[in-house]
This record gives sequence, C-alpha cells and structure tokens, in this order.
Amino acid sequence: MKKVFVVLLVLIMAVGMFGCGGGDTEKEPAADGGATIGLVVSTLNNPFFVDLRDGAQAKADELGATLVVLDSQDDSATEMSNVEDLITQKVDLIMINPTDSDAVGNAVAAANDAGIPVITLDRSANSGEVVAHIASDNVAGGKMAGEFIVEQLGGKGKVVELEGIPGASAARDRGEGFNSAIAGSGLEVVAKQTANFDRAQGLSVMENILQAQPEINAVFAHNDEMALGALEAIKASGRDILVVGFDATDDAVKAVKAGEMAATVQQLPKEIGGQGVDTAMKVIAGETVDAYIPVELALVTK
Repeated sequence: MKKVFVVLLVLIMAVGMFGCGGGDTEKEPAADGGATIGLVVSTLNNPFFVDLRDGAQAKADELGATLVVLDSQDDSATEMSNVEDLITQKVDLIMINPTDSDAVGNAVAAANDAGIPVITLDRSANSGEVVAHIASDNVAGGKMAGEFIVEQLGGKGKVVELEGIPGASAARDRGEGFNSAIAGSGLEVVAKQTANFDRAQGLSVMENILQAQPEINAVFAHNDEMALGALEAIKASGRDILVVGFDATDDAVKAVKAGEMAATVQQLPKEIGGQGVDTAMKVIAGETVDAYIPVELALVTK
C-alpha cells in the first residue's frame, strides 16, 4: 500500500511540473498557427495612434497573424518594459512607434540581442538595427504646411510653431520642413515652444504665447492635438489667427470643415499600421523589404 501511495504521489508531481506549463515563458501560439507580432505604441491617448493600431489589427486579422499591442504612455521606461515583455513572450517580430527616437535605441538593441527583428512606425530610431521604417514623409508634410501658410499670409506676418516631443523624429522632421518652406518668405517666427503633441499642453502653451505676443497671424502645430488645444486658446482670446495642424484626425478635419482651423496635413495612420503588419509578415517569411516605406500625404482644407 505504501508503494502505491508513493507512485501516485510521483505521478501527481509530474503532472504539476509538466502538464500545466509551470513558469514556462514560451509565447502562446496564434490560434491558427500563424505569426505573433508585437506592436509597441507611444500612446493610445491620441486618436492618430489609435487609428494606427486599428489599421495594424485589421491587417493582422486579414493575414491570420496574432497582434499583441502594448501602450508606452509616452514614457521611454514603459516602452523599454513593453519591449522586454514581448521578448519574454518570444514574438516573431516587434513593431515600435517610438516615444523618443534617441531613447528607443536601447529597446531596439534589446530586441536585436534576442534575435527578434524590429520595424519602426511613424517615428524612426536613431540607433539599433531596424529592418524597415514605415512613415509619412514628415519633412514634406511640414513643408506643405509652411507653403500653405506663406500663401495664405501673402508672405508677410508673424507665426508661432508648436513643437512635438523633443527627440521625436516626427517633431524634428516636421519642423525642418516647415522652417525650410518659410525661410526667406518674409514670415517671422515669434515663438517656438514644445507642447509634447498633447492637446491640454497645446492649450496652456498657446495661452502663454498669446499673452506674450500682441501680434500673431498664424500657428503651425506639429500635430492636430496641439493645434486643437491652441485653437481653444485662440477662441477664448477672441483673436483671428490661422491654425494649421498635422495628422488629419477626425476632430481636426471637422474643425477645418467648420472653418475654425485653416488646414491639416493628412497622414494615413491606418495605412501605416497595415503596411507595418504586411511588411512584418514578409520579414518573418524571410523576404527582403525596403529599408524605408513611405506613405502618402495630402493637405486638407475647407
């Protein structure tokens, strides 16, 4: 009887150790045996990146891939933690929309060390090995906005530039394009300040600028969230100032059609997300892809 009890105890322990998986960190396979792709988004508190995620999810569903989405909440430390989580899950590829193009290098390097390929979306990484970067041409978009403002103001006036997150490639590139377009035009930039791509900060920063600058003819914001925040401040001031944003989010397009904002540069975030998954599947399949895959832009006006 004692022998039977010992045998049963051994069997129970074996089931506990092997039958239930224990602390195994192997990823759960996709339901249909397809690829598992990680998507680390800078923030889901921004409609542009919600659209990017939705575009990626739709393409993943279409191609039979599993998409694991993690929100970095605009924090580089959280971003690093998210990438480490995906590495632990042993995903097949990681797509990153960086919070900061410099800081993300550590996360990219961690994925590189784990042998997991990386694709960047919308914002680039300044270090680490990336197999592809998928984004709109932000320099061209900034230039488009600048040329529009020059035309609307007749090459004369005072403008404000609301910048995105310092270190983000999108902020750098949009600013570069905008400033190249207005250089030598007769327009004067009377204030240039970051509002971190955030609507609430766009409102507060613009309030301060309005108090400091008695004459402003136009505002270019590096994204629509800041533009919409600035618009609220301008409305409250009762002043007539032309506002141009970037991203063509639903709220911004409505503001343009209502005649409140002058224009917004239209990106296609769902297309960026979808292209990301499409490219990821090609990389996972061993295909060679272009290092830079551009997505078209347009200017939305009334």
